[in-house]
Amino acid sequence: MIKRAMGEKILYLSKKFPIVTVTGPRQSGKTTLIRNLFPKHKYISLEDPDTRLHAESDPKGFLVNAGSKFILDEVQRVPEIFSYLQAVADSSSNNGRIILSGSQSFLLYEKISQSLAGRAAMCCLLPFSIKELQDAQIKIKTPEVLIYKGFYPRLYKERIKPIDFYPGYIQTYVERDVRLLKNIGDLNGFIGFVKLCAGRAGQILNFSSLANDAGISVNTAKSWISVLEASYIIFLLHPYYKNFNKRIIKMPKLMFYDTGLLCSLLGISDHKQLTQFYMLGNLFENFIISEFLKNRYNKAMPHDMFYWRDNKGNEIDLVIEKNSKLIAIEIKHTSTFNTSYFKQLERFSGLSNAVSGSFVINGGNENYINGKYKFISWSKINELDI
Repeated sequence: MIKRAMGEKILYLSKKFPIVTVTGPRQSGKTTLIRNLFPKHKYISLEDPDTRLHAESDPKGFLVNAGSKFILDEVQRVPEIFSYLQAVADSSSNNGRIILSGSQSFLLYEKISQSLAGRAAMCCLLPFSIKELQDAQIKIKTPEVLIYKGFYPRLYKERIKPIDFYPGYIQTYVERDVRLLKNIGDLNGFIGFVKLCAGRAGQILNFSSLANDAGISVNTAKSWISVLEASYIIFLLHPYYKNFNKRIIKMPKLMFYDTGLLCSLLGISDHKQLTQFYMLGNLFENFIISEFLKNRYNKAMPHDMFYWRDNKGNEIDLVIEKNSKLIAIEIKHTSTFNTSYFKQLERFSGLSNAVSGSFVINGGNENYINGKYKFISWSKINELDI
C-alpha cells in the first residue's frame, strides 16, 4: 500500500475526538486507509443493502451491535443514524471509538453540524498527491503523463489504463451518487452537462453561458454544480477580494479535483495528445492548484485558496492565505524562464502589503531562484513551505 500523507493526522485526531470523519471522492482510498489505521475496529459498510436496511429500521439496536469500536463506511446512506451516534459518542470518554467515512460532503457536513458538532473531527482524503507518488518511488517523467493518468489509487495498484478506468468510474458515479443526491431524471443530459463543465476547467464560471449551452435553466445549472461539488468531482476557486475595491472580479473559477477524470471527459485518449491540446494551459493550472489543495487537506488545514483578477484582466492564478499573510503564485506550463512572468506578481504585491511570498510554478524540471525571482518546477512544489 502506498503510504498516505493524511494517515498520521487522522491518528492524531482520533486521540482528541470521539468521532473522526473521512470524506473524499469514491475510490480515493478512504476505506483502505482507515481499515489499515484502525485494524481493531469493526468494519461496517452501509453500501450493503441488508446492513443498510438494519441500520434504517433499528438504528439504536444497530449501533449496540456495532460494538465498542467501529467504522461506518458510506455513512451518508443512512442519515437517520447521526442523531443516535451523538448518544454513543457521549456514552464513553474514550476518543477514536467511531470512524465515519463517506463520499458526499454536503450530506455529511450537514448531519455532523446538526448532531455531532464538537464531537467529530473532519478530514478530506483526495486521490494520490505528487508527493505520495514520489515517496513511493513511482517515477514521473512529465507533467503531461500525470495530468492524463490522474491520481486514483486503483490506476496504480492494478495498473489500469486511464481509458479503461474513467468511463466506468463516471457511469458508476452517475448511477450511485447523482441518484442519491438529486432526483435528476435526465441522466444523459447530466453527463453532457459534466462534459461542458470539463470544457470550462480553469475558467471563470458563467452560469448563464453554461446553462444556455446545456439547454437548462440557470437554477438547474447551479443545482447540478452543487451536486458535482458535493460528490468531489469539482471544486470552486473563489476570488480573493479582501481589502480591494469593487473593480475586482467576484465570480469563482471551475476546477476538477482530478485531471485524469477531466481528460477523460474531454475525450483525450493518450498523454501525447496533450502537447498540442488547446486547453493544456488550463489543465496544467488545474493540476497544480489541485496539488496545493491536496497538500493542505492532507494536513487537515482549511482550503484558504483563491485567485485574484481585476476588471482590467490583471490576474494571479493562485492566492493562498496563511497566518494572515498571502502567498501569490503564477502557473506557467512553459519550462523557459522569463522575467515577464513576474510582472503580475509584482503588481499584486504593490497592491497588498499582506503578500509575504511569491512564486512562478513551471512545467519543466529546473528551479531558478535569484532574489525576488523564484521559478519553481512542478515536481518541487511539495518542498515549498505553504
